[in-house]
Amino acid sequence: MYDRLMKEQIDLKHLPRHVAIIMDGNGRWAQKNGKSRYEGHQEGVVSVRKVVEAAGEIGIKYLTVYTFSTENWNRPQEEVDALMTLVVSVIQRETPDLMKNNVRLQVIGDIERLPQITRNNLLACIEETKKNTGLILVLAFSYSSRWEITEAAKAIAQEAANGKIEIGKIDETMISNHLTTKDIPDPDLLIRTGGEYRISNYLLWQLAYTELYFTPIYWPEFREDHLYEAILDFQKRERRFGKTGEQVKNK
Repeated sequence: MYDRLMKEQIDLKHLPRHVAIIMDGNGRWAQKNGKSRYEGHQEGVVSVRKVVEAAGEIGIKYLTVYTFSTENWNRPQEEVDALMTLVVSVIQRETPDLMKNNVRLQVIGDIERLPQITRNNLLACIEETKKNTGLILVLAFSYSSRWEITEAAKAIAQEAANGKIEIGKIDETMISNHLTTKDIPDPDLLIRTGGEYRISNYLLWQLAYTELYFTPIYWPEFREDHLYEAILDFQKRERRFGKTGEQVKNK
């Protein structure tokens, strides 16, 4: 009932086109509930499913979730291996629902570092869902913003060295077009769960004018009503993009 009432308050004409999420708190939720970290990650998958379904139902076009950062490779090998195994099983289990719900999967990040079986399953799901026209679910997997920007700088420098571009013509648009998100609009809303107040090397270029929303809710506890609450908070804000409030109102 509460979910429905929250959902009915949302202005569907002023939705964030792109919502990005830092899914934080799996381990702390597990510790609080006397469970293993792996069980925390498993419960986190349930939250992803619920949020994907809710976002698709109300008409959000892009949802990007921080699935695994490049820094996460430094976690204990046992946990990393367990996460990679979990990803494979989740993709195999969830692909039919992605098809049923018209969800298209994309991935950003250094996926060459992934185990072959994990990468193959991701690519197979991307291929199977590529014609879906509903929500675009973007997994930031083996991703970090500094890695992404560094790779873009290398590519631009190589093109300049090869005489393909002039240094004086390098601008924000060119840099954006060399990022892994080149075909994805910048996020309108970033949600971070778990009570932390930082960006954690996530979409640093793309978040320049994104509205930030922080919640103490651990990710495994995050459900539809929490998503609706974040969107309602977003809809109360005035996005000025460097302009004055009066300019925005008179636009």
